[in-house]
Amino acid sequence: MSGSGQSQFRCTQTPSKVLHLRNLPWECNEEELVELCKPFGKIVNTKCDVGTNRNQAFVEFVDLSQAINMVSYYASSSEPAQIRGKTVYIQYSNRHEIVNNKSPGDVPGNVLLVTIEGVEAGDVSIDVIHLVFSAFGFVHKIATFEKAAGFQALIQYSDVQTASTARDSLDGRSIPRYLLPSHLNECQLRISYSAHTDLNIKFQSHRSRDYTNPYLPVNPTAMEGFLQPAVGPDGKKKEFESNVLLASIENMQYAITVDVLHTVFSSFGTVQKIAIFEKNGGTQALIQYPESATAAAAKDALEGHCIYEGGYCKLHLSYSRHTDLNVKV
Repeated sequence: MSGSGQSQFRCTQTPSKVLHLRNLPWECNEEELVELCKPFGKIVNTKCDVGTNRNQAFVEFVDLSQAINMVSYYASSSEPAQIRGKTVYIQYSNRHEIVNNKSPGDVPGNVLLVTIEGVEAGDVSIDVIHLVFSAFGFVHKIATFEKAAGFQALIQYSDVQTASTARDSLDGRSIPRYLLPSHLNECQLRISYSAHTDLNIKFQSHRSRDYTNPYLPVNPTAMEGFLQPAVGPDGKKKEFESNVLLASIENMQYAITVDVLHTVFSSFGTVQKIAIFEKNGGTQALIQYPESATAAAAKDALEGHCIYEGGYCKLHLSYSRHTDLNVKV
């Protein structure tokens, strides 16, 4: 392992489903932590603003193997874990679960904690949540996230009275059927009061909104998430698309170079960047196109394709969470 890898990871520790993240950007919030970690598994709890400088956090996965996958991925990746362009250092925590001492949810406040039962993240869009809760007054801010209890949202009103009216009216009720995707029959709302009084929304995205600040920047990595995920004829959500493809290459009998991959993938459009790296003993590559439509066409055509005759250098393609590769010459 390289020197940079050794400084970023402490793999000699006993694995834990709770990871300790250091060197976080100022006021790093739960949404940003979930965005970084969710490709590796389900996050059931987080704890932010830890340490003297409040630049550390803990993230708890539902399963130990998911935490191991994240540590292993970044330990062997040429690209470090980053939040807002800042390298994040990851290690196993010596704790096995995160315990948050929160105030009871029966103390009235202007912010509601809403658990939406029977759904997954993406089944109910933030626009639907806004529509439902706006019936009782102006909604200032919304933040959505996933916890052990399921898909949850924080809804901020201007005053306690409006929040109380919404809670009394909606707790135990279901979101109207016509606002739900066709594969859902109902989803009940469980509502309590949050200890928050003013949500800190840093950008507009499919997971958070500030309706009081129209000039708040949009998170560029969440642009496609502003709308509810598309649902296919079978009622299942369609795969998220990206302009960057992740290629896993099996049965490597010949060397794969940037020039070889460029020749193969440029048949479908302009290839902007290519990065090749080793992971878990295999060869992988990231291929960046200008837009997701070109990447989708290449993925459909090349999935399972063998670069060389005889079944050699077979491609398995998926969409990457990256949108702009940082390729160093």
